[in-house]
Amino acid sequence: MLEIKKNYSLKNLNTFGLDISARLFARARNMKDLTGFLSGGYLKKHDFLILGKGSNILFTGDFEGVVFQPDIKGIEIVEEYNQTAVVEAGAGEDWDDFVQWCVSMGLGGVENLSYIPGSTGSAPIQNIGAYGAEAGNVIEKVNFIDLESLESKHAGRSECRFGYRDSIFKRDLKNKVIITSVVFRLSKIPFLNTSYGNLKEETEKLGKIDLENIRKAVISIRRSKLPEPSDLGNAGSFFKNPVVPDPFVRKLKESFSNMPVYPLKNGTSKIPAGWLIEKCGWKGKRKGDAGVHSKQALVLVNYGGAGGNEIFDLATEIRSSVLEKFGIDLEPEVVII
Repeated sequence: MLEIKKNYSLKNLNTFGLDISARLFARARNMKDLTGFLSGGYLKKHDFLILGKGSNILFTGDFEGVVFQPDIKGIEIVEEYNQTAVVEAGAGEDWDDFVQWCVSMGLGGVENLSYIPGSTGSAPIQNIGAYGAEAGNVIEKVNFIDLESLESKHAGRSECRFGYRDSIFKRDLKNKVIITSVVFRLSKIPFLNTSYGNLKEETEKLGKIDLENIRKAVISIRRSKLPEPSDLGNAGSFFKNPVVPDPFVRKLKESFSNMPVYPLKNGTSKIPAGWLIEKCGWKGKRKGDAGVHSKQALVLVNYGGAGGNEIFDLATEIRSSVLEKFGIDLEPEVVII
């Protein structure tokens, strides 16, 4: 059944736990309700926001338009081959529940992305990634509704233009489509990737290296570094890790010889944003009820009473200090509304 509510609190729909509201909130749990809502013209009459689980968003105030949540559920194998299986998951499926389902079915490709908060429909937008894996590497296609024509369409992997925390859904198709489901091609004979950080070491502590133990190790590592949003409001990594030209890296290394660097292709390298923030003295720092997590400088937190503007102002200060010290302008990974 389609839900439409006025002046609806979004406190439980954003992981910063901000007490803000939407003038109009709607949630569709199936395609019939979704298309029925769209045919009513709500999104053409008002400013709107498509919301998943609210795990990658910072509201700086009440939203004066329509917040719409496509909460379509369901996971099924739609095609099966000797070495792979094609799996479709509804946009409203919890991402980590989907990962658990894949691991339980012996299907590899998303296990390194365990315990990332959010909905499955949001995964391709951000091209979520962790521990040497990205969702875009195993997404076959993304199904969506075109908001102009109200037709059902899809984009194949190459059409999605996946990049580092980037996709066509953050650019050309932003606010032009609503993702309804995501189709993945997963492996029955998975390649077990434990090369990132201490993942291999943590997995081996659990016994043999397999899908289940990789998942357990990733969850253990994430829990040790990141606060639970239910305990301390946050949206995970607030900034992207900057990608900069190698000559600039070499210049920085002259002054910061211990700076960690991860070489990429095309003459660029990635520098951990958390390291840059920590070196500017922000780790564990608090301003009112907004702060930087004591274990991971890349995570901004709400200690309970912070407003969105306070968190935004803190992020702005951090960004300015990193730019001044290193000449690098950090780009937020969190969507700021």
